[in-house]
Amino acid sequence: MPDLQNKPKLSSHLWIIYLLSIILLGVIWYYQWVLGLIMTFFLVASFYYSMRSEKTLLNKTEEYISTLSHRIKKVGEEALLEMPIGIILFNEEHQIEWANPYMNKFAEEDTLVGEPLSILSDELIPMIKENKEEIWIQVDRYEFQTSIKKEERLLYLFDRTRQSEIQSLYYNEQTVIAIIFLDNYEEITQNMDDTLKSQLNSKVTSVLNNWSHEQGLYLKRTSQDRFLAVGTKEILQQLEKTKFDILDEVRELNAEQNIPVTLSLGIGHGYMDLPTLGELAQSSLDLALGRGGDQVAIKDDSGKVRFYGGKTNPMEKRTRVRARVISHALIELVKGSDNVIIMGHKSPDMDSLGAAIGILNIAKTNEVEGHIVFDSEDVDTGVYRLVEAIKQKEEIWDHFIDPEDAEAITTSRSLIVVVDTHKPSMVPNERLLTKTEYKVVIDHHRRGEEFIENPTLVYMEPYASSTAELVTELLEYQPKGLKLKMVEATALLAGIIVDTKSFTLRTGSRTFDAASYLRSKGADTVLVQQFMKEDLDLYIRRSKLIEKTQIYRDNIAIAKADSGEIFGPVVIAQTADTLLTMSGVSASFVISERKDGRIGISARSLGDVNVQVIMEKMNGGGHLTNAATQIEDTTIDDAEILLRDILDEYYEGGETE
Repeated sequence: MPDLQNKPKLSSHLWIIYLLSIILLGVIWYYQWVLGLIMTFFLVASFYYSMRSEKTLLNKTEEYISTLSHRIKKVGEEALLEMPIGIILFNEEHQIEWANPYMNKFAEEDTLVGEPLSILSDELIPMIKENKEEIWIQVDRYEFQTSIKKEERLLYLFDRTRQSEIQSLYYNEQTVIAIIFLDNYEEITQNMDDTLKSQLNSKVTSVLNNWSHEQGLYLKRTSQDRFLAVGTKEILQQLEKTKFDILDEVRELNAEQNIPVTLSLGIGHGYMDLPTLGELAQSSLDLALGRGGDQVAIKDDSGKVRFYGGKTNPMEKRTRVRARVISHALIELVKGSDNVIIMGHKSPDMDSLGAAIGILNIAKTNEVEGHIVFDSEDVDTGVYRLVEAIKQKEEIWDHFIDPEDAEAITTSRSLIVVVDTHKPSMVPNERLLTKTEYKVVIDHHRRGEEFIENPTLVYMEPYASSTAELVTELLEYQPKGLKLKMVEATALLAGIIVDTKSFTLRTGSRTFDAASYLRSKGADTVLVQQFMKEDLDLYIRRSKLIEKTQIYRDNIAIAKADSGEIFGPVVIAQTADTLLTMSGVSASFVISERKDGRIGISARSLGDVNVQVIMEKMNGGGHLTNAATQIEDTTIDDAEILLRDILDEYYEGGETE
């Protein structure tokens, strides 16, 4: 049977022309047959020629299409087999069914067929199951951008090795600026003669120069106690691997001369211009110094901060000049405000409450209305007796207000004074901080990443034993109008005694000066002991918690309450203190569920273990020897596992991070 589809066909417009010609030819035949015969001949010849031309064109078109189809098929086959893109087909069991020659180059034998996808990367199969459309994997020394077609069970792998190398080079060559500061250079050189001072400068400079040359840093001394260092992100990564051992090197160098010089480094890095990078480095240095010095603070362009060091207790280097200046500045702020709103931290302790009462006295001394924000539903047994004593003094208790009521009396010209914390999330009513621009922070904790925004005045001294000690020094420089009442002085003294564990921890000469001043103002040490007494039931519960103690890594005591058993923060803190008195224990951690549903951890140490950096890894904070945290959305068992993992990292990764 002939192939009708391959017969030549005339286009529609030619058929119309021929049809009209036949009609016209019929008319001519009717009137003039001779002319009609001639015209018929020409019409037949024209039709024959058109048919042949159409057939020739059709044959050429078919030949061209056939040739093009063959070329396309050939190109497709060559592209599939020869192009530098990996193509893999896999089955439902995630085994390779077919791979193009480009990918077979990565096979240990001749082909990848039959091998599981995990032979290329362990991440491939999990990502396919999670319906990921794209993933970057590394095969040998190559980096592949992998496109996943799950429905077709098909993978396309694009070589991005060169791109990755360029990105890595760009990342590693980012500029890093570091400011190095000798923490207490001025204090230790005050009484030195020129010879000793020159020797100290020479030794410290020599150590820093050798360190900078070894690491590839540019180092320039800008003043007696300050250096500027410039490097790259790659150098910074190497320094982080060494845990900034330059801190230990300088500390050991000075220990030989019995001169406790320590370093602090503020480092800024990220995608930003050099002036902004310098500001970031200075901000990091301020943060390191605010945490007590002898440490490194690294801040990137996102604001995230990493800390290294901080292994030593900070030296007491406050001066009375600074206390007097802060006190006078506080007087001006108090007098220029509508009222003074005082906030400690949630679940207040003796130090927080005592410091708040001291600031209330400052407000009243300067004849400005003052109020202490106090949540009566958030009172722990540790301050219960102090609160009861305050309630007996109406002239003091009348100034205590609920967190919600405080919003009604806070104006744009109110002065908010935050004591014993610098974290907005820790105050009883965080909304108050946004109602006024005038904010004062008085705290003795090492500064953390979270901080109250735009404070007007900051008095943070991690060298102090307690916030009550700082407030007591401020009281000494206030006008001599209103005297401290016995309960007020006793509350401040109780704060000092509790935070120093009866003058045994973090106690300096200024601590005893403050205690002596309060004693002269009528502070009752017997009443302090009454405030600190505990119930027999709590003592028994704490003893049962101690029974659950396990020793970890030879000298770490970890006590964990049973699931569902709730202890208050004061009880677990007291338990941690008690464990620290046991023989062979250098650090203690107590874990318990809290009534708010979170998991509380209280940490204590004798100074060999920096519990602050450990708690900071669990979103907490505190001091080198005294820290805590509260964890949400976890179980007490998971919290213990996390703590043990962080302790392992702390010991195995170096002494500190």
